[in-house]
Amino acid sequence: MVDEPTDTEREKTMRKLAARLFFNVEKQGSRFTISRYLDVPAPILYENLTLAEVEELLNTWKLRGLHGG
Repeated sequence: MVDEPTDTEREKTMRKLAARLFFNVEKQGSRFTISRYLDVPAPILYENLTLAEVEELLNTWKLRGLHGG
């Protein structure tokens, strides 16, 4: 049986991926805001996301390439 990562471990991994994709991450309680201003035609802002939502969004960006599309 494989142990599931803790939320702390997941957040640490998410923050590393966000940094590689040039996203800034802010945490408010258990929710996150992520933003990106580099290499995009207009600023990108996602607010009030859960950890799972941020992970999904960043993984989508990773799969699509640095420009998200």
